[in-house]
Amino acid sequence: MDDTHTFRHGDSSPGFSQSCRQKSNPPESSFVSMRSDASMGHPITFKGKHTSTDLSQSCRQKSYPRESSCVSMRSDASMGRPITFKGKHTSTDLNQSCRQKSNPPESSCVSMRSDASVGQPITFKGKHISTDLRFKSNLLKKFQCLHEGTAKQGNPTLLNEIYTELYITESESGEINNEHEVRQIETQSRRAATEDTPIKCNDIFRPLPGQDKPIRTVLTKGVAGIGKTVSVQKFIVDWAEGKENQDVQLIFPLPFRELNLMKDKTLSLSDLLHVFLPETKEMEISSGEYKVLFIFDGLDECRLSLNFKSEVKLCDISESASVDELLMNLIEGNLLPSALIWITSRPAAADLVPSECVHRVTEVRGFNEPQKEEYFRKRISDQSLANTIITHLKSSRSLHIMCHIPVFCWISAAVLEEMLSEAERGEIPKTLTQMYTHFLIIQTNIKHEKDYEKKVKDEDMILKLGKLAFQQLVKGNLIFYEEDLRECGIDVTEASVYSGLCTQIFREELGLYQGKVFCFVHLSIQEHLAALYAHIYFTNENRKVFDTTIQSFFSKILNQKKYHSLSELHQRAVDEALQSKNGHLDLFLRFLLGLSLESNQTLLRELLTQTGSCSYNKEETVQKIKQEIWENRSPERSINLFHCLNELGDDSLMQEIQHYLNSGKIGETILSSSQWSAVVYVLLTSEQQMDVFELKQFIGARNTAVEVLQKLLPVVKESRSVQLSDCGVTDKGCAALTSALRSNPSHLRELHLSENKVGDSGVKQLSDLLQDPHCKLEILWLRDCGVTDEGCAALTSALRSNPSHLRQLDLSLNNVGDSGVKQLSDLLQDPHCKLEILWLRDCGVTDEGCAALTSALRSNPSHLRQLDLSFNKVGDSGVKQLSDLLQDPHCKLEILRLRGCGVTDEGCAALTSALRSNPSHLRELSLSLNKVGDSGVKQLSKLLKDPHCKLEILWLRDCGVTDEGCAALTSALRSNPSHLRKLDLIGNKLRHSGVKLLSDLKDNPHYKLDTLLHRF
Repeated sequence: MDDTHTFRHGDSSPGFSQSCRQKSNPPESSFVSMRSDASMGHPITFKGKHTSTDLSQSCRQKSYPRESSCVSMRSDASMGRPITFKGKHTSTDLNQSCRQKSNPPESSCVSMRSDASVGQPITFKGKHISTDLRFKSNLLKKFQCLHEGTAKQGNPTLLNEIYTELYITESESGEINNEHEVRQIETQSRRAATEDTPIKCNDIFRPLPGQDKPIRTVLTKGVAGIGKTVSVQKFIVDWAEGKENQDVQLIFPLPFRELNLMKDKTLSLSDLLHVFLPETKEMEISSGEYKVLFIFDGLDECRLSLNFKSEVKLCDISESASVDELLMNLIEGNLLPSALIWITSRPAAADLVPSECVHRVTEVRGFNEPQKEEYFRKRISDQSLANTIITHLKSSRSLHIMCHIPVFCWISAAVLEEMLSEAERGEIPKTLTQMYTHFLIIQTNIKHEKDYEKKVKDEDMILKLGKLAFQQLVKGNLIFYEEDLRECGIDVTEASVYSGLCTQIFREELGLYQGKVFCFVHLSIQEHLAALYAHIYFTNENRKVFDTTIQSFFSKILNQKKYHSLSELHQRAVDEALQSKNGHLDLFLRFLLGLSLESNQTLLRELLTQTGSCSYNKEETVQKIKQEIWENRSPERSINLFHCLNELGDDSLMQEIQHYLNSGKIGETILSSSQWSAVVYVLLTSEQQMDVFELKQFIGARNTAVEVLQKLLPVVKESRSVQLSDCGVTDKGCAALTSALRSNPSHLRELHLSENKVGDSGVKQLSDLLQDPHCKLEILWLRDCGVTDEGCAALTSALRSNPSHLRQLDLSLNNVGDSGVKQLSDLLQDPHCKLEILWLRDCGVTDEGCAALTSALRSNPSHLRQLDLSFNKVGDSGVKQLSDLLQDPHCKLEILRLRGCGVTDEGCAALTSALRSNPSHLRELSLSLNKVGDSGVKQLSKLLKDPHCKLEILWLRDCGVTDEGCAALTSALRSNPSHLRKLDLIGNKLRHSGVKLLSDLKDNPHYKLDTLLHRF
């Protein structure tokens, strides 16, 4: 299917369950769909001033019908007759209105509607203060309540009573992911939440620390059911109540699903606002007097033609154009360039807005691991039952992964609570197909308290909804209109009053001008019904129900050829799913295969009287999937094939691989391609986070590093720390590694390549990754990798273009020389460079390179914490250069290693003199294998006497020290005994008397010296 779909944004928030439980609702589904509705009964007349808004009393005193609590967001204009305001500073109080409403026991699908059509225009006197207060009051009235019930009646619940903060993070503007949303959820589930900085929805226009650029346009992405629209509602309510973002004077919520209904209109931006928000007729928005925010919710639902290459440029809000041209010019900043813009979208449609028009991309991530458990404990009052459900979901990785989506938690809770509380009737669902089939059964059995004349049987409605789901999935649509329903034989009246199917599975919403919009509660429900329809079509003899006019993947595999067995159909479906680049057929395929199991066929008989039967050999399908895994054309796609095996109840490959992993002998085992794919699947779906990947545990006499690395690249891409040291990786392996990491550069934090034959060629490959602005690598170890100044130049050039993330760099035992160090110095003097640890041991550096290095550090001295220059020909000259850095008060160096650098007492004197002027930071000093002698040690003793000196470790191995120097050290430590913990004097000319002086200090509890290394 084409990547640019028209997606529905089903952002419901089942995290609201606690509030819903406190009402008198039966044990039915608790997913809450949110809508703010203005139809509040008779008009309210306000007289007087300073009337506050408080709905809590009315909401609490309402009697709630015993129905499910599915929530959806919608906007509605039905406000009854206009509210009349007299005077200024009047806000809205709906207490009396809410209390006087009589709400019949209807379906409780809650939808959230925001609309400015308040009947006739509101009359008021004066502008500015009264206008602003009235505007806020109207928005608050529309968004502060969630309405349980159908579109025309319902029970209000205050949003702030049930809102739970969602996990939102900042994403990179270039990271638009067109993969199927389940793939994205599976990827997110493997990443630790701690790697990102969470952002509250009220802070999305506020820069993070260190960000100085103003934010005008924010794009918030997230999969269906994850909470994007709920975040929008929360932002509006907090603003209208005066709690947050009070620098914004006006907020204009313009949902795409309502803008779609105006796609053929030509009008000005001013006229568009008057239609949605009539109060704006009294406002001079174009004058710049107001700081305004436009919220375009549900970009994925957009059916407008957003062509950002259009040459139509609009600068005046009174200038007329098509609605899509108005939106494009507003987003691009031609219209109202100072206005803030907030756009929400599902990921697959997020790239409809050019990245240059977006200043910040945020992502709603749903539930992290602790929030999953928190949800079920709040949703289910019986904590023992909640624990049982949590344990069961954790036992199935495919189910546990899906729990990142709040709406799936609601589905699971609805199914498992009913099944486990009824003495475990039937098999408890362990696969997605079982879970969704049980959910369909439960929702079909939900009956309204008010009896409607049922003009259609359950079975017929399921088939009609399945056909709709199937056809619209083919087209990529997740929002439907009346004509779409009619094409599938669904009567709109039936759909609006039908039992559980049309309240918890299929939803009707009212948009602008009461235009009806329809959608499934979640994409996965649509995919399950679509797969059910396809399965029924094939197994039933009467295949006329299928629409053969749809030219798509589904119609090809189901109609163009007569299949003699279900397994033959499944094999073709597997082929087609593998050809989908973005995985949009993955979940459909899982459901299609899962429905063929006898256990699921038994469940279906509770729904359908005639499910049909046909020849089916499950083993043929299993072997086909294993064959595709064996060919291993795409390791990422193999993951879905393993999930397919799970739906078919075959875990032979996984059990075999788990045995090898547990035994620790996998490096000694020859594995086939399919077995390596199984290794990848097991590792990526493990209960434990794949934070650290160590290649050594997989290589041995029978498995070379290059071969294993190629097989496990999907695991490497999802690991925060990649440990490849001393594994025989060459420049070719490095090229494959960096190529894979470029597809997901923002996750990796540590890369260890030490003691491999990477060479300059490999480092140049690595540099392509490091200069990617999305790369956030913090630790890079390249010790003994055959790197010269040429490779060092490429490395530092890349780091200069992206310098702010790297914290540790180890280039020890490489022949980078003075030339390479000079290149490195250009990086170190960059004010954005935050390097804390630099190891250059035995790199062929002389005093010339040391001078360049310290000169660069003097211009940016505050970050470096560790510097190792051991076994370089630095000499006294280089140490004197280094001393200029050390005495800088901004220098915070904690570890300095100068082992074997040709330092004498002269260099030691310069070094200690500098440290005495800035003594409080250094914790470790190594001068081993230098001829500092007693003279140098006496200089050091002056430093140790300083009460500000915090030195804890001092290495003086083989430095020509005698008892005389030992006595000076002892004297210094007696005058400042509290810090030095380790002293190494091995290889010096010490006698018993000198050592005894220090040993007495070691044995004295008043001194901190606990390690004294020496030899006679």
